[in-house]
Amino acid sequence: MRKVIESLLAVSLLAQPAVAAAQEFEQGWATYITRQQWMAVNEEPGVDRQIVSRDIGKLNLSVGIIHRGSTRQTAGRGGGGGGAPAIAADQRCGVTSDLGRDSGASGIMHMHQTETYIVVQGSGVLVTGGQIMNGRPSAPESSVTTTLNGPSCSGQIVGDWVSKHVYDGDIVIMPAGTPHGWLDVPVGVDYLSVRPDPDRVLPDDYTNPALGPGFQMRTRQGN
Repeated sequence: MRKVIESLLAVSLLAQPAVAAAQEFEQGWATYITRQQWMAVNEEPGVDRQIVSRDIGKLNLSVGIIHRGSTRQTAGRGGGGGGAPAIAADQRCGVTSDLGRDSGASGIMHMHQTETYIVVQGSGVLVTGGQIMNGRPSAPESSVTTTLNGPSCSGQIVGDWVSKHVYDGDIVIMPAGTPHGWLDVPVGVDYLSVRPDPDRVLPDDYTNPALGPGFQMRTRQGN
C-alpha cells in the first residue's frame, strides 16, 4: 500500500512539461511528502485538509488528505450538503428538475478540478456520477473555493449515478464536474486526493501549517 501511494505521488508531482509555461516556476525541483507528514496533517481538526499546492508548469497541482467518520453514527448520510438551510431557486446549482433516481447520498462536484482518491485506510460505499439536485454553490470565501477545490456545488446526488464499495489500496479518478459522495462508511475512511488545477483557480504555493516551518516545497534533485 505504501509503495502504491509513493509511486502515484511521485508521478503526479514530478510530471513537468519539457517547455516551461508562461508562468514562472522552478523546473527540475521535486516536492517530497513523507508518510509521517501527511499522517500529521490528517491528525489536524477537520475533514478535508490540503497538504500542498504548487505550480508545475502548465498547471497547478495539489495533494490533500481527507478523513470521513462513520456515517452510521450520525443522523445524516453522505459526503456533504445534508442539513443545510434552504436557498432560493436562483442561487442553486446543478439540476432543478426531479430525475427520479435518488442515490440516498449527498455529495459535491468541482467545476474545474479533477480528483484522484487513493484510499489509505478504511472502506466505504462511494457514489459517483449523476447530477447534483438543487445544489448549493461553495461560498467564494470558503476554504473549499479558496484552498481545496475551487468553485464547487454540493447537494443530493440523483440521476445516472453508480455506487461501489472501495477499500484500502483502491484508486478512484473523478473528472471535473463529476458528483461524488459517501453513501455508507461503516467505521471510517482516509484517502489522499491528488488534484490537478489546469485553470489555476487555487494558490500555487500553499503549504499546510502542520508540516512545520522547516518543510521545503521544492527540493532540488540530487540533494
